[in-house]
Amino acid sequence: MKHGKKYVEAAKLVDRTTFYDPAEAIALVKKAAPAKFDETVEVHIRTGCDGRHAEQQVRGAVVLPNGTGKTVRVLVFAKGDKVNEAEAAGADYVGGEELIPKIQKDGWLDFDVVVATPDMMGVVGRLGKVLGPKGLMPNPKAGTVTMDVTKAVKDIKAGKIEYRLDKTNIIHVPVGKVSFTDEALQENFGALMDAIVKARPSAVKGQFLRGITLTSTMGPGVKVNVTRF
Repeated sequence: MKHGKKYVEAAKLVDRTTFYDPAEAIALVKKAAPAKFDETVEVHIRTGCDGRHAEQQVRGAVVLPNGTGKTVRVLVFAKGDKVNEAEAAGADYVGGEELIPKIQKDGWLDFDVVVATPDMMGVVGRLGKVLGPKGLMPNPKAGTVTMDVTKAVKDIKAGKIEYRLDKTNIIHVPVGKVSFTDEALQENFGALMDAIVKARPSAVKGQFLRGITLTSTMGPGVKVNVTRF
């Protein structure tokens, strides 16, 4: 893969053989971010899990203390009093059955997170083929299937992110923007790592965290010392 001139220059700042402390890694990621826009700072965590086994799955959510720096659009599937509750909490879209054709046929996907009350999961289940592949399906483990729609919407708006294993047993999550202070990014990163360490499945034998890389959207990866966790 051929990289552009800016990336090549940025990559010179990072020693590929060094495993940095989180604070050093964050400072380097910010310094090596080559783009003119406010890049997202991402964490990629390689685990020792085997996601093919249900008991080795890692999935959950955490509220980042300083948010993600991104405006998140929330869609809530609810009925009755819960509709007003979701609207009052700041949901961008609230509805029920009438949204199915809009999403299925018209391809409407102008939202980033979907929340549903348990009594609406029969309706939402019909959207599995559309929402599932995009990682938008509500899930109790992530706190997106709940009767407490007020808390769910407010947490998401405040910077709640979901983490889960991909097919290669790696977790990919944003922890903020390059424009954040080092301290804000360190706090977010710390909150995420605490949550993931606590989420270690008991079925995983041997090393749980095999590698951690911090990077910006367009920048080079910076390896973090896993022994800290």
